[in-house]
Amino acid sequence: MAGGDRKSADVTLLAMLAGGSTVAEAAGRAGVSERTAWRRLEDGEFRRRLDEARAQAVRAAVDLLGRSATAAAATLVRLLGEPHPPAVRLGAARAILDLGAKLREAQELEGRLTALEAALGINDGGKP
Repeated sequence: MAGGDRKSADVTLLAMLAGGSTVAEAAGRAGVSERTAWRRLEDGEFRRRLDEARAQAVRAAVDLLGRSATAAAATLVRLLGEPHPPAVRLGAARAILDLGAKLREAQELEGRLTALEAALGINDGGKP
């Protein structure tokens, strides 16, 4: 495979694998054999790039969820209102209470972790 073809195949492999495709699916889309895809996965630099692409995909999903959280919370609050059946209102109330408790717990843990990191002299990068 020529250098340019390999680069193009690697880009496709990375995108497909980071998106959750199987190795066989990614190899087929990239136009390489499954064995070639597995060999690429054994390469440290390729694996690092795949890990970064996956992390970037997770960050994008978390950002999207964060931007949608306010609308979701507003929807739950609207579902508490009278025009909705009691079962719907009960479900919304339970969801709000459950999520509120989880958010409070997450904030408390984050605060405790920040305090521990400060006490240990650890910065955001995890290095003293």
